[in-house]
Amino acid sequence: MTRRAAVLLVMMTWPLLVLAHATSTGLATLDVAGTSLLYRLTVVATEVDDQAGRLLWLAGEGDQAAAARVADFLRNYVRVSIAGEPCRPGRISIRGSSAADDKVVLEMALSCAKGTGTLRIRDDWPEVLGAHFQTVLSVRVPGRSSIEFAFLEDNRSATVDLAAPTPPSWTGFIAMGLEHILGGIDHLLFLLALLAFARGLWPTVKIVTAFTVAHSLTLSLAALGLADVPSGIIEPLIAASIVWVAVENLVAPAAVGRRWLVAALFGLVHGLGFASALGELDLGRAALVRALVGFNLGVELGQLAFVVVVLPPLAWASRPGRLPWLPRALSLAVAVAGTVWLVLRIYYFMNH
Repeated sequence: MTRRAAVLLVMMTWPLLVLAHATSTGLATLDVAGTSLLYRLTVVATEVDDQAGRLLWLAGEGDQAAAARVADFLRNYVRVSIAGEPCRPGRISIRGSSAADDKVVLEMALSCAKGTGTLRIRDDWPEVLGAHFQTVLSVRVPGRSSIEFAFLEDNRSATVDLAAPTPPSWTGFIAMGLEHILGGIDHLLFLLALLAFARGLWPTVKIVTAFTVAHSLTLSLAALGLADVPSGIIEPLIAASIVWVAVENLVAPAAVGRRWLVAALFGLVHGLGFASALGELDLGRAALVRALVGFNLGVELGQLAFVVVVLPPLAWASRPGRLPWLPRALSLAVAVAGTVWLVLRIYYFMNH
């Protein structure tokens, strides 16, 4: 391999190496009733760091030692104050979900010295659940529309003026959409395989648009409670879609003309990879629409950023006399990665 080819491969793969992690999302609510607050967080134990996930699962199953440690996490990593006065943690309950979805629900009552002023929430869950854990929080105050926040790696706190209406925010959900697509190496490899043989602007636009529309459709259906597919089915299907597209590149590269249809079909699957759960927040219609639109906009922006980085080197390499082997080499690498994920995910869900 020439030095130029090696440099090009580094350019193509650095986003995948840097962002090779899986983002996990917790769904939280904070109900405010004067000086009494109730915080509730739903976490999928299998989606967070292994050690913390096992601890959560054991606590949800009733293990007393694990429950005591998780209760300490609640007291230390969720901090709430009103008008500058810290709210005191009270009763804590931890329970597993009755469904076979590995969800654990953490609930903590808080009592505050004051019931008016600025409500401040500090979310430090990533320190114990993994650096790429993020929380979507819905704050509910009687007589007002709910207010939603997304706590990301670089944004761990939020404030609400309990005496004045707070305008709805889109930025947190847009940031979550960006994090979802750029932080999900499985989605990035799928896009890379889709684009490996794409040539020209219009075919690329069709592929990316088809994937986005399909992704948005199933995300919306899941959030509205109209589609509910267990992660034990979705995660292996996402891996299988990666393998399918990469292998198709190797055995039938001429099929790229219908690639937008493949992107749409598997985009439906990838859309379910995030979505379980905006529906669990029980958002009002306006808040749910904001969440869906903001998240999907972030996904689209993330995909465009990926295309801008990846497509020019691919187009350059495809020209005669340069690196005609590159699309096949990338497809082979993606096929291997997808196959490993498929086997691991099937094994994992068969044993949990």
